[in-house]
Amino acid sequence: MRLRTLVDPDHLPALDPRYVHRRLAIGLGDDQPPPRILLLYGSLRERSYSRLCVEEAARLLQFFGAETRMFDPSDLPLPDQVKGDDHPAVHELREHSMWSEGQVWCSPERHGQITGIMKSQVDHLPLNMGGLRPTQGRTLAVMQVSAGSQSFNSVNTLRVLGRWMRMFTIPNQSSVAKAFNEFDEAGRMKPSSYYDRIVDVMEELIRFTILLRPHAQQLVDRYSERKAAGLEIEAATDTSTLRRRAFDNRSSI
Repeated sequence: MRLRTLVDPDHLPALDPRYVHRRLAIGLGDDQPPPRILLLYGSLRERSYSRLCVEEAARLLQFFGAETRMFDPSDLPLPDQVKGDDHPAVHELREHSMWSEGQVWCSPERHGQITGIMKSQVDHLPLNMGGLRPTQGRTLAVMQVSAGSQSFNSVNTLRVLGRWMRMFTIPNQSSVAKAFNEFDEAGRMKPSSYYDRIVDVMEELIRFTILLRPHAQQLVDRYSERKAAGLEIEAATDTSTLRRRAFDNRSSI
């Protein structure tokens, strides 16, 4: 399994428990079973700040009751490098994406854009995979880390990609400037407004995932896909048709 093991998953030194809700989705929907969140990062450096941010996000998500998986892209080939994408890392990434209900994408900003590692992971997730859709209908949170001053180039690009992959990208986002200053020697994020923003983003991701959970299939039910699959609508059982007929009947009285 190309999944990273989360070190000290229950240790949250930068989180102030006095201001934390553990059950974030009360009133929005059923939070059981736990939301399933896949986290992707965009650097292979030994001390990768995008990975460290993702690890902090995963700890928070688990604290809020989610189940998480962090994909390790270290042996992922380039898109089209392997014929038919027949590579174990590609197969596993797609399986984890199919498993997920929501995702977190975090990329460094390099030359004003996301990294090739980040883009390769997204490029290995097809919109349609034998009738299965690894990203469509999932929620998405986007984050970035920068070596210099705060920027939003990477998160803006990740939003474009999320929209293209037919995901529900949440409004909030995280951008950590001068990331080398924000982590201690053990790789844990220091208390800061940047950390607080990651908490905000993970809270929002949980809420949107739970809120959309019972409606995800209906929200991505598309005419063009029904037509391509030959799925005809039976007027006798179509609830939208029945509601429209009931409205028409009331209007005629």
